[in-house]
Parts: sequence; C-alpha cells; structure tokens
Amino acid sequence: MSDLPLALALGAGMLAAVNPCGFALLPAYLSLLVLGDDTPSRTVAVGRALAATAAITIGFAALFGVFGLAIQPVAGQVQQHLPWFTIAFGLLIATAGGWLLAGRQLPTLAPKLRRAPKVTRSLPSMALFGMAYATASLGCTIAPFLAIVVSAFRTGSTGEGITLFTAYAAGMGLIVSAASLTVALTRTTAVTRIRRLGAIAPRLGGALLLLVGAYVAYYGWYEIRVQRDPATTDPVIDGAGTVQRVLADIVDTAGPAVIAALVALLLLAALLIRHRRRTRRPARTDIPVGDRPA
Repeated sequence: MSDLPLALALGAGMLAAVNPCGFALLPAYLSLLVLGDDTPSRTVAVGRALAATAAITIGFAALFGVFGLAIQPVAGQVQQHLPWFTIAFGLLIATAGGWLLAGRQLPTLAPKLRRAPKVTRSLPSMALFGMAYATASLGCTIAPFLAIVVSAFRTGSTGEGITLFTAYAAGMGLIVSAASLTVALTRTTAVTRIRRLGAIAPRLGGALLLLVGAYVAYYGWYEIRVQRDPATTDPVIDGAGTVQRVLADIVDTAGPAVIAALVALLLLAALLIRHRRRTRRPARTDIPVGDRPA
C-alpha cells in the first residue's frame, strides 16, 4: 500500500474531529471531563480521559463504518438529505440541554450530569457520545470518508480497507486524546471552582448542551439553504467557521507526527506527576511499633 492513501486517511480522521458540522461537540465532551467528575487525582482523571477517548473513537468510527458501507452505492442521493439528520440531532441535543437546565435529570440510558461520576466511568455512554459526534459530522465528513476509506473496500483488498479505516479512526482519536489529556492535567482549578457552584453545575452543563445543540441544528439549516442557493451567507456560521478554520489549520499544519508527540508528552507529564506524588508521600510514623507489619 502507498504511504499517500494512509497519510490521507490519517489526516482526514484528524480533520474530522474539528469539522464544521460537529466541532461544537468537542468542547461539550471536554466539559463532561470537568463537570462529570470531581475526583481531584490527576492520575485518575488521565486514566478516565483515555478510556473515554477510546470509547468515543470506537463509537465515532463504528457509525462511520456502518453508515459509509451502507450508503456508498447511493451516496449522492443520501448526502443531500444529511442536513435534515443534522437538524434533528441538534434539536435532540438542545432538548436534552434544556431539560438539564430546568433542573431535571435525563433518562438512565443517557449520560447524567447530576450524577456525574457515572458519566466518565460509563464507557457505553461515551461510545454513544462518539456516535452522536459522528452523526452530527456526517454532512461535512462523509464525502472524504467515502472517497478515501470506503472506496478501498469496494475497489481494493479488504486488508487495505481495514488499514485505511484504522488510520482514519486513529487520526480522530489523536485529536480527542490530545484535548482530553490537556483537560485532565489542568482540571484541578476548574473542579475546585465548580464545587463552589454546587447544584448549579448540572445546569451549566445543560446550558452548554443547549447552545451546542442549537448551533448544530442551525448549521444543518444553513446547509439546506446553501443547497438551494450556493451564494447564501450567514454571520453566525461565518463567525463559528472562523474559529473552526483556525482549529483545522492548526491541526493540518501540525500533522500526525506533532499531535502524536504532544499526546506522548502529555502522557509522560502524567507519569511524572504520579511518580513525584508517590515519592513525596510521607511515610506514616504514628503507628505503634507493636502494630507495624513485620
């Protein structure tokens, strides 16, 4: 296999994490790592961030794989209707956010911000979030996925298709890993402040989901308007697009090697913090000699 398709698949996966349709869901996920767990230990936070990242990446890749293989024969007809899926999904997120903002709890099958420790420990809920991320991103990223990955299954060997699919998922996972580890290592101050907010914290999470859902639905409506009139402009989308393009340019300029090195450095920092805490932990001297273990 040429290195070029592999690099394209890896790069496409990285850019999929900051695509215009679904990039607003990335800060929503990162907020779950802060609002969803009040454990002060950075080591625990890093472990849970990595587990959540793996679950999200699997959910994201699984939905793209199933959807891509299913609609590839009729991709042109399906793609023009994807904005309606984006609108429906955005409204669903906004409704859930409004429900939480009103002080209520979501059903047990969805992540609960009020009982937040279950959010980051529940790998199925994070996998569902990854699928939700993919659902919102379909309109903007399914075409490159079909062109690079799915076409390999249709015209090449199964092994080549699996390799490109893995590279695509790894690219998405690299970006989410870097963001998750950064939050996990710098979350102590944020958690301390959130604790002071008490019962308001779940409502803040709900407000964030409400805004994210509203933007995702609005973006879907913008795509429909663009289909009808390619000259359509929108100040809200243009403003958000500026932020998204900056993020995409940073990711594209950095490339897989730099992002992978950043993830490695963050993991090394987590290990060093853990080692330093262990070496600084004082030995207990208040235990009577007769009670000390031999």
